Amino acid sequence: MIIHSAVPVRVRPATPDDRPTVERLWLLFRHDLSEFGGQLPNPDGTFRRERLEAAFNGDADWVPYLFSRGEHPVGFAFVRAAGGPTRVLNSFFVVHGARRAGVGSGAVREVVRRHPGEWAVAFQDANAGAVRFWRRVAEELAPGMWSEERRPVPGRADLAPDVWISFRYPGP
Repeated sequence: MIIHSAVPVRVRPATPDDRPTVERLWLLFRHDLSEFGGQLPNPDGTFRRERLEAAFNGDADWVPYLFSRGEHPVGFAFVRAAGGPTRVLNSFFVVHGARRAGVGSGAVREVVRRHPGEWAVAFQDANAGAVRFWRRVAEELAPGMWSEERRPVPGRADLAPDVWISFRYPGP
């Protein structure tokens, strides 16, 4: 039995010093996603990391976030196009031990609150947990004012289309 503590989730921009922690969480994230896309690790045990590299390359258009409970890292998010007309929640992850305890919902609300405006989030239909989570989050953040569509994965006709949820978050 897992008992979730009452320690609130802390969401903050990730710094270069946080990169090793986020890289380890990235491996867990990509491992989870391998269930839905069948992607295997590289020969060295890592997974593709273009988004991780982009999030930490110093480009102001990308903002990496780290989530923690107390001293424990519990997840991350990468915002792409932070200064553009539509922000993209490019990657979002919460470790299994912190799921279904409000950590993910609280973290995504805080990330979106920091970047009010138009948002888009992609996930896969095969990931039933993500489907439920993102529909619920969209309804909480933009009640009745969000949309969902399927878009082909660019350059990957062999993959099922991504599901994209779009909404506008006006801010406080």
